[in-house]
Amino acid sequence: MSPELHRQAPDPILISDYDYELPPELIAQTPLEPRDRSRLLVLDRGRDRLEHRIFRDIIDYLSPDDLLVVNDSRVIPARLHGWRPTGGHAEILLLRPLGEGCWEALVRPGRRLKAGSEIVLADRDGERTDARVTIVERRPEGSAVVVLPDEVSDRLNAFGEMPLPPYIHERLTDPERYQTVYSRIEGSAAAPTAGLHFTPELMTEIRQRGVRIVEVTLHVGIGTFQPVKVEDVREHEMHAEWFHVPPETLAAIAETRSRGGRVIAVGTTSCRTLESIDPAQMRGSGQSGWTSLFITPGFQFRTVDALITNFHLPRSTLMLMVSAFAGRERILATYAEAVKNRYRFFSFGDAMLIL
Repeated sequence: MSPELHRQAPDPILISDYDYELPPELIAQTPLEPRDRSRLLVLDRGRDRLEHRIFRDIIDYLSPDDLLVVNDSRVIPARLHGWRPTGGHAEILLLRPLGEGCWEALVRPGRRLKAGSEIVLADRDGERTDARVTIVERRPEGSAVVVLPDEVSDRLNAFGEMPLPPYIHERLTDPERYQTVYSRIEGSAAAPTAGLHFTPELMTEIRQRGVRIVEVTLHVGIGTFQPVKVEDVREHEMHAEWFHVPPETLAAIAETRSRGGRVIAVGTTSCRTLESIDPAQMRGSGQSGWTSLFITPGFQFRTVDALITNFHLPRSTLMLMVSAFAGRERILATYAEAVKNRYRFFSFGDAMLIL
């Protein structure tokens, strides 16, 4: 990854400047059916104009020369429940495998689960099992290293549940509604939620329009959803997440550029992946690795021309990213318009198209 991708802004960027008021009832608790029935707020930066549409209308904004890039990562049932030795409840959120049965994870209650602690796991029905998870290391950034027995690693579906964000309180009856219809490669601890709006039928219509759809992979982990706890965001550490861009996608980006088309990222994870690659090596065997790229206002986008995204939490790294893409004042004004018009927010909420 090019070193200039990690440059810091020369002046302070205050996270309090990326805050906004959101009525709690606008936080979407359940997904809409069908997926493409959600609303779409279109922000045209060139004409400084907003349009209110339905997500299936997104096809009206796509041209045959465009390239749509999706993240094909699939969410694993990463949330485990159990009991501490004292009998209190414990929760483990698996973030990424480290090899030899070890996982990086978030554990709760964090202050009471020290290195050496054992947690007796529950199954999907909440019944106590014989399986035990051991915490072998606590990390300074708040995560932990845990060891899972083989029976748990091999049968996560029997122990784990979908790791819905903490602001969603309704039970998800169909786990597939927290997966995109094109998800293939397991490894994420949270869904790339901008892609949840696509249906197979809509994707077929988009391809019939002449728009090419290609994949990247970024396994969503702590880097994407860790809160910003410092006022000056230059002091925030963005943790690395694994990505892969196949050679077919690199070739498609180069071809799109050559014919004057747009590269449209579906979601901030796709955007972050595309901005982490080396544009000088658009052809070859593909690019893979770990990205800790932190996109903040002032960042120069080199690959992405347009962005499909959901509405993000205030004071978050994702608010900083979309503000870098469209401008802070414009994003805050757009969010105010979305609140005024009662859009649904966050993971199961409505979408934005930023042109």
